[in-house]
Amino acid sequence: MIKMLAAGVWMSIAMLISGYGTAKFIAAQNQTSNQEETAYVGLDYETLKPVNVPILFEGALQGYVVAKLVFTADGDTLRKLAVPPHPFLVDEAFRALYADETLDFRNLERYDLDGLTEHLKTVTNQRIGQKVVQDVLVEEFNYFDKADVLSH
Repeated sequence: MIKMLAAGVWMSIAMLISGYGTAKFIAAQNQTSNQEETAYVGLDYETLKPVNVPILFEGALQGYVVAKLVFTADGDTLRKLAVPPHPFLVDEAFRALYADETLDFRNLERYDLDGLTEHLKTVTNQRIGQKVVQDVLVEEFNYFDKADVLSH
């Protein structure tokens, strides 16, 4: 009878210790995962769909400019926005490239990409009403002649 009583007490103590250890382990895991989530919150890099802009000269289509852009924004601010800045940035890129008189691909010169990206950042933030876009990066900037596009 004493052996049965000792075995029951031993099992109860073992169960209490293992339950306490498990609870401490789970609490430590939750605390670690919360710290990791806050450690990685910061700037997000968002890639936009390519912007295809027709180049017109003297009323005729000459070719297309294709720009692939990336922008950086604070992750928390980006998630809290009611409308994402992607369509505004694409619209501003199209408008800027389409209306730019200095964009002449018959006489290839270096295009002012710094001016373009700064303009896109400023105007997009103005349209959104707050400073969301931190920086605009150019991933690709190409010109395709009309003849090249039609041959493929």
